[in-house]
Amino acid sequence: MFKKILIANRGEIALRIIRTCKEMGVKTVAVYSTADKESLHVRFADEAVCIGPPPSSQSYLNIPNIIAAAEITNADAIHPGYGFLSENAEFSRICADNGIKFIGASPEMINQMGDKASAKATMKKAGVPTIPGSEGLLKSVEEGLKIAEQIKYPVILKATAGGGGRGMRIVKDPSEFEKAWNDARTESKAAFGNDGLYLEKFVVEPRHIEIQLIGDQHGQVAHLSERDCSIQRRHQKLVEETPSPFITDELRENMGQAAIAGAKAINYEGVGTIEFLVDANRDFYFMEMNTRIQVEHPITEEVIDYDLIKEQIKVAAGEKITGKNYYPKMHAIECRINAEDPKNGFRPSPGKITTLHTPGGHGVRIDSHVYSGYTIPPNYDSMIGKLIVTAQTREEALVKMKRALSEFVIEGIKTTIPFHLKLMDDPGFKAGNFTTKYLEDFDFGSIE
Repeated sequence: MFKKILIANRGEIALRIIRTCKEMGVKTVAVYSTADKESLHVRFADEAVCIGPPPSSQSYLNIPNIIAAAEITNADAIHPGYGFLSENAEFSRICADNGIKFIGASPEMINQMGDKASAKATMKKAGVPTIPGSEGLLKSVEEGLKIAEQIKYPVILKATAGGGGRGMRIVKDPSEFEKAWNDARTESKAAFGNDGLYLEKFVVEPRHIEIQLIGDQHGQVAHLSERDCSIQRRHQKLVEETPSPFITDELRENMGQAAIAGAKAINYEGVGTIEFLVDANRDFYFMEMNTRIQVEHPITEEVIDYDLIKEQIKVAAGEKITGKNYYPKMHAIECRINAEDPKNGFRPSPGKITTLHTPGGHGVRIDSHVYSGYTIPPNYDSMIGKLIVTAQTREEALVKMKRALSEFVIEGIKTTIPFHLKLMDDPGFKAGNFTTKYLEDFDFGSIE
């Protein structure tokens, strides 16, 4: 087992990792930018090293400074959390070159899954269902039009290096194709430095369902069931739950086995997720693989009683997993608490938290790094915490979540709590009748 782990991240995920490390008897090193010097992850780590000014490019994405921090503190492993460098193949390689274990995927695994076109080809070869579309990157508008005609409209153009909805365009008719092609390429080039596009059939009434996986260094892979991440805005998740109200036992098993086959195809090590789109007929298609821990991992932990961070660290240290699959015994829901104003287009709301009261009670979990008097910097993602509730049934979980949200008091900034309260009373959501498009028609103006 490792003696000391440096956490190359910030906020709630850094604190989450520190907590598990303490329970495992492993020393921790926090890194932080000058904007984060008052953050709780800095306070609770055994050691802390400042790695630069507020901009991410000069701190949390600054590989030389992070490696230097690991070397001066004698850390023998680095946990990247999620975001930042967690899926950066070069960082994984540099860690290995410096004799530091990267608690995550190898450079080869990251590269295989990081490029969406090659990831799709790998999954298709492994027998995982994929969405009909181009075999690789499109070479021209003419090629795209020809494929679109074969697989039928609507289709979607996607940036091969994309994420967060950028570099994506839905095309409903041949007359729209060329403009969508040009717009997607321009946006993708600006956002990712890569204007490569591929084409897929656009899935109607999709659910976003991901399968949690864990694989060890000895060739074993297991799935830990699904999470439904369909409630999202502009491709950003807001609410997640497990089990999905849409998934049957048979479909869960089929998706789980497909995900295992996909992970085994790249000899996957660590925790990760394979994400699927599931259509109205419950046909599922591979979307992408995330080779890291996910923001929404706590709901899986709660319904199967399994510390994902602990198992991730153990696998990185060479330990074997049991190889058995896990299935939800309860129901859990997570609401992302963001420093945003949901009544004004979810505009970021950084600033000082003047009052904070968090909910409690049986089956209520808060993962957060903020406290009363804490100032949320404007430099990073706006998520300031996650509220997770667990109950015997979905109906009980919804009631518990509404109760917990009503107890949650954060003053001094705007948050997404009022949105979540309204969603918990929404008839369609309560009935489990929603897709990834659900919030497009949601009445944000009536949020109190």
